[in-house]
Amino acid sequence: MGRVLRAGVIGCGNVADNHAAAYRDLPGVELVACSDVDPARATRFAGRYGAAASGPDDLFELGLDLVSVCTPHPTHEAVVTRAAAHGVHVLCEKPIATELGAAARMVAACEAAGVTLGVAFQRRFWPAARRIRTAIDDGTLGTPVLGHTSVLLHRDTSYYTADAWRGTWETDGGGVLMTQAVHNVDLLQWYMGEAVEVAAAHAAFKHGDAMEVEDTAVATVRFASGGLATIAASTALTPGLGTRVQITGRTGATAGLAEYPEGSEARIDVWAVPGAEAAVSPFGTGLTADLPLSRINGALAPFHALLIADFADAVRGSREPAVTGREAARSLAVLSAAYASAASGRPEAVPTLNEETTS
Repeated sequence: MGRVLRAGVIGCGNVADNHAAAYRDLPGVELVACSDVDPARATRFAGRYGAAASGPDDLFELGLDLVSVCTPHPTHEAVVTRAAAHGVHVLCEKPIATELGAAARMVAACEAAGVTLGVAFQRRFWPAARRIRTAIDDGTLGTPVLGHTSVLLHRDTSYYTADAWRGTWETDGGGVLMTQAVHNVDLLQWYMGEAVEVAAAHAAFKHGDAMEVEDTAVATVRFASGGLATIAASTALTPGLGTRVQITGRTGATAGLAEYPEGSEARIDVWAVPGAEAAVSPFGTGLTADLPLSRINGALAPFHALLIADFADAVRGSREPAVTGREAARSLAVLSAAYASAASGRPEAVPTLNEETTS
């Protein structure tokens, strides 16, 4: 196994618990310290996990090997590039950034420093998600030609007013697309390949008095392969209906997964493959009450743990993690094109990380 890796967590908000618990419980890793702009919150958080509370300026002086960045979206660039400057491998929460230029600078800084940059798209570790990826790779589905994702969730208005950074373009970077649907957009482009054009529209139907950004969005996406996909996303539902991703390949076969309730492990709910037994929905017919955010995050903790175990193994083995910074930038590029299209009223090309790096 080699020497014990020393880990830290920066940002002690909701999702940070999943990172801290995974480091604490992972053999060969020691959770050393946690940091937050609110020292009292850092102290409380560190105490729960047997770590030290550190100031943001001191954390990188503790001899860390790797760090999780769980700060608000627009701050990711500053924290990640600082970690790179100190030679610390870094796992960043999604989205990698709120604009592609920042993502390009983060990737460039980590590559120049020779440190590993991973991004927390833990839903790729669902067995159902991997089963669909395998069915694409082994030819069961064939080249994907038609895709769809729906992200139909409930958020109270208090979700957007609880933290000052939520719900603004400047500090949140977007609404349901940027904060919730980015996970499913990541899965969609993981299956469909490189996206080249997006046509989108968005609105704030329910939470407009509490935020600037969208609570509802729709989009169509065209891929380099010629494939097409649709996206529908909203946090204006009561109750929420969870999320879905569905893929049809050139063979005519279709596979889909569903996450219901939000935060639960997704299950295959469509397996329409010639010669194979069709999947039967595992969810029944009843709708459960909406779950608190802490319970949603808690249900996803096992998949954060798998992602973090992969990241630590990548650091130890000098290999790429399951989701690299470059890979994570692909979903951000789709969202960038979607927001540009909603503003312009016409389809917009999906920018590339290389374009941002050289611009």
